[in-house]
Amino acid sequence: MLDFVVIFTKGGVVLWNSQTSGINFSSCINSLIRGVILEDRNTESKYFEEDHLAVQFKLDNELDLVYAAVFQKVIKLNYLDAFLADMQFAFKEKFGSIPALERLGSEYDFDGEFRSVLSAAEEASSKQVKAPKAMRSYNESQKSKKTVASMIQDDKKPVEKRVNIQESPTQPKSQPSSPPLTKQDIIQENRRKLREKLTPTKKAADTKSAAKQGASEKAGKKPRVWDLGGNSKDAVLLDRSKDSPEDVQYQSISNELVGTMQGVIPDLDVESEDDVDSEEASSEEDNGSSQSPALKKNKRGGGLVSYFRGIVGGKTMSLADLQPALEKMRDHLISKNVASEIAVKLCDSVATSLEGKQVGTFDSVASLVKEALTQSLVRILSPKRRIDIIRDALECKRNGKPYTIIFCGVNGVGKSTNLAKICFWLIENDFNVLIAACDTFRAGAVEQLRTHTRHLNALHPPANHNNRTMVQLYEKGYGKDAAGIAMEAIKFAHETKVDVVLVDTAGRMQDNEPLMRSLSKLIKVNNPDLVLFVGEALVGNEAVDQLVKFNQSLADYSSNENPHIIDGIVLTKFDTIDDKVGAAISMTYITGQPIVFVGTGQTYADLKAINVNAVVNSLMK
Repeated sequence: MLDFVVIFTKGGVVLWNSQTSGINFSSCINSLIRGVILEDRNTESKYFEEDHLAVQFKLDNELDLVYAAVFQKVIKLNYLDAFLADMQFAFKEKFGSIPALERLGSEYDFDGEFRSVLSAAEEASSKQVKAPKAMRSYNESQKSKKTVASMIQDDKKPVEKRVNIQESPTQPKSQPSSPPLTKQDIIQENRRKLREKLTPTKKAADTKSAAKQGASEKAGKKPRVWDLGGNSKDAVLLDRSKDSPEDVQYQSISNELVGTMQGVIPDLDVESEDDVDSEEASSEEDNGSSQSPALKKNKRGGGLVSYFRGIVGGKTMSLADLQPALEKMRDHLISKNVASEIAVKLCDSVATSLEGKQVGTFDSVASLVKEALTQSLVRILSPKRRIDIIRDALECKRNGKPYTIIFCGVNGVGKSTNLAKICFWLIENDFNVLIAACDTFRAGAVEQLRTHTRHLNALHPPANHNNRTMVQLYEKGYGKDAAGIAMEAIKFAHETKVDVVLVDTAGRMQDNEPLMRSLSKLIKVNNPDLVLFVGEALVGNEAVDQLVKFNQSLADYSSNENPHIIDGIVLTKFDTIDDKVGAAISMTYITGQPIVFVGTGQTYADLKAINVNAVVNSLMK
């Protein structure tokens, strides 16, 4: 049943193993260490799959060991949890006294205990299978789902009474019998009725004439003329598709922003815990010593770590001891805009790190909680790959081709605005930029980019850059194919030696299949160097759905074997959320992609880089 059973340290050093087949399972165990153990993305089930193999594992925080069993994925083994727990107990009972420094160099004779534990687990499982099926309890039945309110009849509620009244049929009055009509009389009567039908009466004629008169009056009614309504002659003045001379001329240009974005993007300024402590200390000095020591102690012990105050020190922490504090911690993370599913996984990660640890006072409990959560959050927010746009753009410039970035996202998140901010940062670092207006759907999208182009060229005129025009706009109007416009823009940039191409796309909801197919086509045809997803910091759980479906659509609707999906994230409107920074955790956890830029305001210089430790401190408040 079990192909491979192994006991190894969290660092990957194997202490003991048992193998029933000659297959090498090292790649599966290495994938488990890299993808689950080191990334700290383990779940309650402690289950991992790769190809046709499955791994059930158990962590031992006291000895820093991992007990794992590898088996075929198609086989269902119900005794693995009990088997791994018994194997952990047997291993700790025999080798738990070995010091940590001597643990790696020791030899472990564990074959006899392993066989006895395995046979006992298999025997218990076979007995459980042969046992008769237990009756379903009352709580599991459908009857228990009924609420008490549905079974209570309210006598005070007025009941509508319906009375069906049946009318007795009236007997027709007896009329004197008339003599039977002859054939000639019937013909005369039919002729009379025909004449009445063909000859219109006076009332019908009056009705028809009135209808004709009303129709003529309606046809001849003139439309209302509104004040300041304008006419066809004003269309020339209202046409904004081309720049007029007065639009290009600027009376005064503010040069305060010029030179502020050279080099690396500055880090996000988020108030850290040290700043909070210093502010509290200064406020206490201003207020004097009127506050009691207990009140000051409560202030210092507030925040997320205060939920763990009820844990008694001086003993080994178990999952039952941690459960109440972990539930409060989950609610705290959700209140910070962390998606509920990710908040649960973070709490499981902290529980895994703390279970089996020996703690002392509350201060040591708080420090362990903060350290465990900080390590998990820093591991999530730290990018798996570093995106250095300046380095990559210089490499493309040496190779004689433009560096292309495509911006995508849902409606109204600020794609065009943050594209202009990134364009300003590139100009500050002496790159000339071509903006491709591929949002051919939204009214005013091209005019918005044209306005940004004028502003940026005014801040960085050609005279300051060896007569080079730093920003150009490639536009083809509305209603055109976005993929074709982007292809023409990249070709134009290659011919005119432009350094960077920024492609603006139309906003689209993640469930709109035609628009997602169009975006997948645009990325496939043009093969950009970078695809950035622009998302709001306000959305919380919606960010998870947006990112998952955008990535899934780009993968499903592309015919390439290795489709190009989202490479990085631009998080906008970060200045509006105070300390509710959980969207950064949610978006990065789902895709594993880094947050490249953070938008923090309305000016071109309001562009920051994510500061991992500062975001963690904001979540801990």
